[in-house]
Amino acid sequence: MKKLLSLILALVMIMAFSACSEEPEEPIVPTEPEEPATSSEPEAPVEPEFSGTEIKVGMLKGPTGMGAAWLMEQSELGLTLNSYEFTVAGAADEITGQLIQGGIDIAALPTNAISALYNKTEGKIVCLGVNTLGVLYILENGETISTIADLNGKTILASGKGSTAESVINHLLAENGVDAEIYWASEHTEAATLAITGEYDIVMLPEPFVTNVMTKNENLRVALNLSEEWNKLTGEVLTMGGIAVRREFLEQNPKAVAEFVKDYGMSIAFTNENPAESGVLIEKFGIAAASVAESAIPRCNIVWLSGEDYKPVLKNFLGVLFEANPASIGGNLPDEDFYC
Repeated sequence: MKKLLSLILALVMIMAFSACSEEPEEPIVPTEPEEPATSSEPEAPVEPEFSGTEIKVGMLKGPTGMGAAWLMEQSELGLTLNSYEFTVAGAADEITGQLIQGGIDIAALPTNAISALYNKTEGKIVCLGVNTLGVLYILENGETISTIADLNGKTILASGKGSTAESVINHLLAENGVDAEIYWASEHTEAATLAITGEYDIVMLPEPFVTNVMTKNENLRVALNLSEEWNKLTGEVLTMGGIAVRREFLEQNPKAVAEFVKDYGMSIAFTNENPAESGVLIEKFGIAAASVAESAIPRCNIVWLSGEDYKPVLKNFLGVLFEANPASIGGNLPDEDFYC
């Protein structure tokens, strides 16, 4: 009996010793929730997608307006991002006042007029690009004119007073020592009408009016291409027409202006590549007759030079005009901020 009790006691002691030798379990400690990772730099705000702007655009009858006809049509159909409101005028002075006062945002004007506006407004009007090269011709009813010198002592009917046309003809006459009298019509259409009726034997006109009057008065012929005469005299290219923009509008609406530059470039390309279709649109918007425009487009030198493409040629052209007559470009050569 004693042996049995001793055995039981021994087993109890062994079990107690084993339980004491086991390592106690560590208590479970609740962990703090992890904080989301943060960036030291704030996220850039998402810029809203550009949805277009209303732009008031002024265009002139003739080559400087012809290139915009396709854009006018696209805008009328609601196919442009910007909303364009067009004004078509017969003379530059019908547009310049509105441009200065803010009634027009962007306008096609003679390049010397854009320079003059830049000077007059102390830089509030600047240039976006060149849209027309040389388009001036001397027409004659007869066979007496073959050089600039042959204009000496003659009376010339002309249009475009106050524009690049006046600066060009005056410079050519002066540099060639020619004394000629110029009668300035109020606008191209008046000069064309007078030429058609035969009231003048010598006429200076731009295309497409050249084509128009020669179609209706077969006695008139092209006697001089003034682009060629200008190049002979100065070695430079005529950059007669350009696009002006109000600086305030440009600074407040850079994306809208960039969209216009794209749209206008497409319009110029369409005009040159599709003269027949463009002629219909040109007549629709009161810029010129369709039949005349179609024939004249290949000789109108309609272009779109913007950015770095137009600066050198326009600078050189304005430089020649400044040397000849500073007042023709507003008294001073434009600073670099004139060229956008």
